[in-house]
Amino acid sequence: MATDFDWEALMQRAFDAATLGPERGINPRVGCVLVSASGEVLAVGHHRGAGTPHAEVDALSQIDGPLPAGTTAVVSLEPCNHTGRTGPCAEALLAAGIARVVYSVSDPGDASAGGAERLREHGVEVIGGVRSTEGEVVLGSWLVAARLGRPWIVVKWAQSVDGRAAANDGSSQWISGPEARADVHLERSLADGIAVGTGTVIADDPALSARRGDGLYTDQPIPVVFGRREVPATAKLRSGQHEPIFVSGEDLAADLASLPGRGVRTLFVEGGPTLVSSLLTGGWVDELLVYQAPLLLGGARRAIENLGIGTLAEAQHWTFTEVSQLGADLKLRLRRG
Repeated sequence: MATDFDWEALMQRAFDAATLGPERGINPRVGCVLVSASGEVLAVGHHRGAGTPHAEVDALSQIDGPLPAGTTAVVSLEPCNHTGRTGPCAEALLAAGIARVVYSVSDPGDASAGGAERLREHGVEVIGGVRSTEGEVVLGSWLVAARLGRPWIVVKWAQSVDGRAAANDGSSQWISGPEARADVHLERSLADGIAVGTGTVIADDPALSARRGDGLYTDQPIPVVFGRREVPATAKLRSGQHEPIFVSGEDLAADLASLPGRGVRTLFVEGGPTLVSSLLTGGWVDELLVYQAPLLLGGARRAIENLGIGTLAEAQHWTFTEVSQLGADLKLRLRRG
């Protein structure tokens, strides 16, 4: 079968359709374009969230009668090969009589991968990897979570120049200035979940919301609480947009692995130092976000605890990806490297 269509332009149509779907949630944003043998776009579909038809099925539903012979499906993600709330997209395409499938990014899921191979086994021409770099950007945090088996984890703290998160009496409001605090809330609003330990909840009763000058951001992160201590029924985090997720913290690897399936693909960790240090020691942190104030506090209230590092040779190495000034404070973003 000839492959002289402009697959890159058609894939852009699929990307554009994908971005119409919800950015948050347990499923990826996927777009699908059905193209006739002569190059005419027959239908454009996208996935609208968990439990709704996948992009391929959405596009197929727009076709009246049988699918024209020689039709190609251009999809931003390899058609899935498993049954969840809906059936396998690979099977739906086969049943419709698709002739060719062109996709951008391979599905990394243990259960959902294999759609391309299944299609090939049934005589369908399959072309993969078209504009895969852009496709990975569209898939964003879902792809990261699928590959890692856990959320992308950002750890944030505010500190004095000498690395203290609070004064000796425990006072910490406010180490950073208003510009930095506003930026923290913006960063919160971009995450699926915001995490603290039970100690922080009991001591500070945080709302774990994302606020701006005129109120709350429309999309709020899901509160995630690590620890075994009971959280009071009157805790502020219980009255937000989402029901909080409680995990024991006894097996961090298992706790983290459970979160993508509960809608948390990016996790913004606010503390306290015990939780932060455990995540850093376990190697689960992907990004650091540090707000450094021009203060000296001294004392024992450090931003993080012992990481089990005995010598300089054992140090964790990070790379600055952003250094900017917010009011009197510095914003430092680092990634492992």
